[in-house]
Amino acid sequence: TWSVNSRENRLTPWSNDAVSDPPGEVIYLRDEDSGTIWSPTPLPIREHTPYKIRHGQGYSIFEHTSHGIAQELKMFVPLDSPVKVLILRLRNETEQTRRISVTSYIELVLGTMREKTAHQTITEWNAADSFILARNPYNNEFAGRIAFAALNVRPNSFSCDRKEFLGRNGSPDDPEALRRVHLSGRVGAGLDPCAALQTKIELKPGEEREIIVLLGEEASEEAAVKIVEKYRNPDNVSEAFQLVTDYWDGVLGAIEVKTPDAALDMIVNRWLLYQTLACRIWARSAFYQSGGAFGFRDQLQDVMSLVYAKPEIAREQILVAAAHQFPEGDVQHWWHPPTGRGVRTRFSDDLLWLPFVTSFYVNATGDRSVLNEEVFFIEAPLLKEREDDSYRQPEVSSEKATIFEHCARAIDRSLAVGKHGLPLMGSGDWNDGMNHVGNQGKGESVWVAWFLYKTITDFLPFTSQFDAKERAAEYRKHLRKLSEATEKNAWDGDWYRRAYFDDGTPLGSAENDECRIDSIAQSWGVISGAARDHRVTRAMASVEEYLIRRGDGLVLLFAPPFDDGKVYPGYIKGYPPGVRENGGQYTHAAIWTLIAFAMMGDGDRAGELFALLNPINHASTRAGLHKYKVEPYVAAGDVYAHPSHTGRGGWTWYTGSAGWMYRAAVENMLGVQLIEDKFLQINPCIPRYWREFDIIYRRGETVYEIKVENPLGVSRGVTEVRLDGKQRADGRIPLADDSRTHTVRITLGILDREVETVPEAARAVGGFS
Repeated sequence: TWSVNSRENRLTPWSNDAVSDPPGEVIYLRDEDSGTIWSPTPLPIREHTPYKIRHGQGYSIFEHTSHGIAQELKMFVPLDSPVKVLILRLRNETEQTRRISVTSYIELVLGTMREKTAHQTITEWNAADSFILARNPYNNEFAGRIAFAALNVRPNSFSCDRKEFLGRNGSPDDPEALRRVHLSGRVGAGLDPCAALQTKIELKPGEEREIIVLLGEEASEEAAVKIVEKYRNPDNVSEAFQLVTDYWDGVLGAIEVKTPDAALDMIVNRWLLYQTLACRIWARSAFYQSGGAFGFRDQLQDVMSLVYAKPEIAREQILVAAAHQFPEGDVQHWWHPPTGRGVRTRFSDDLLWLPFVTSFYVNATGDRSVLNEEVFFIEAPLLKEREDDSYRQPEVSSEKATIFEHCARAIDRSLAVGKHGLPLMGSGDWNDGMNHVGNQGKGESVWVAWFLYKTITDFLPFTSQFDAKERAAEYRKHLRKLSEATEKNAWDGDWYRRAYFDDGTPLGSAENDECRIDSIAQSWGVISGAARDHRVTRAMASVEEYLIRRGDGLVLLFAPPFDDGKVYPGYIKGYPPGVRENGGQYTHAAIWTLIAFAMMGDGDRAGELFALLNPINHASTRAGLHKYKVEPYVAAGDVYAHPSHTGRGGWTWYTGSAGWMYRAAVENMLGVQLIEDKFLQINPCIPRYWREFDIIYRRGETVYEIKVENPLGVSRGVTEVRLDGKQRADGRIPLADDSRTHTVRITLGILDREVETVPEAARAVGGFS
């Protein structure tokens, strides 16, 4: 549990220790007659009777019955209050009156790590309102904040001494304090801090009681008192929970799909967008990483998936990102709120995501006003020669500029090329681990060439709005040069190379022992629209041949992985071969492969790859579940290709692949395109066995019920669009705000001489899997 910043201001411990999995927040139950203790959750005291754990959007519920007591623990965070609310319901299922004590135990951090902050934390007891307060006056920008822990009833006893609670050499599964009648009441400075609150209740046969546990942090003690008073009231808690579920229903219900692929529906309709907003945009924290920082490229990519449900969040992130750009055009690779401390680097792609995402946002929403918003730059010393990065606190510059100018400076800075006419790679591009390919200032990136081409192409139309004729002319000239350079110096014979080292050695070439073919150099040749058709067809066929491993359920980033070869591309070589960026399935890039096939019109392969990447399918069999091992309802950042762990999921929750997977399904497969918030256009690319699918698009109180029919079994080709029974010759669906329900009927068919047929094998099994 954290407040404001999930790394810098943790309230309770974060641990990515998958072996011991130590709990930092526990609720204990104790039978006051027998002295038996247990927990309503599997940790820290696991019992033989089963646990049922349900995760929804904005809440989790733990259910367990043992010792004759039915237990339900619900936890959530209200929309507008900095407090975590836990509701414990206990029901006596025996014929005897039961005396039960409930103890809430919370290990306090108030900083980054308990080992560093324990001696700095001061605890106290608020006797007037009966709850615990804690502060860390040495916690930098959070020094003035007050953490608090409370129950909705007056505790019988309390303690802020972790040593006293656990006991010497004690552990959470057998705390010494629960062998005594009361807690010690010890508070103050110099303790190993915790917040333990205990209350005792009596349950008659069949009786149910509810205990509310509160954990939060506020700017002052007065504000903390108000929060505690409010959420001690069960009615206020119920209302807050309803507001949370209503909020998520509104956000996640903007687009609802129903297709022949039930697993696609399950992951797309709720979980991917929830993962993106809750984890990536808000928390920036998960089990495998608790960074708390904003990544310049990371969150900009994430908000692209929110233009349909929460476009204001995308707009705000554009402004936030621009405020972390230097006047020279480069940007902070990442930074920590609220101070803005972060790292300045020579990464070649970070800065380009600003114009890339801004163009997408404006085209989707029609909000050109964002281009006129003025945002200050930040200033810090330039990187020295041979200096790859510098971590410091920048100053806000006296210079500010429009978002258009911020975007243009990012492009301007990216126009330098190496001896092959390709963009300089710097200390890394999208693959951070390749930080030694071009860090001497001469290495070049083929992927950045495609990305820059796409970025400039999408941004060019806005130059006329700002009368930037010279820039427009320079950008068009650069597009031609990029196109020539990629075709002349990036093509390797069967696929596109990935990069060139500082010394001119190619990477991603048939002449390499390792990383002979890299997927993103091929997929972005398609996505950018810059590569020649016959070459991208051959390149994607090579991806099919070398990088898609259907038997293992993997789409590899590149192959073979780095191991003991001659070249040193950077820290990527520190990963075991086949793990994460080092030749495993990096889901982010695998989705770009799917998108490329969809853009080429291969709906069968797009559908097949989505099913292969969809985490729901990894748990569809018991064998698959035990191989995959991680949560099947959120996207995994990577899946191992290492022989010892093939098919095992790696980094989950905190991954940008969630937003891209959502867009791949909604935009590239189902064909949804929002045009300036005035029109909706549907141009699907689907598996040929899909005979129909439905989309519900909600805009406030206005609803569009869209049915797409595919009577001829084709992958794409819209032949008719009808809105409320009337044909739309231009294929566009005008968007209204009239609180009505509109029906849309779209028919797919043959548009040219090429007749598409469903393969016999697909007919036989009802599709691909």
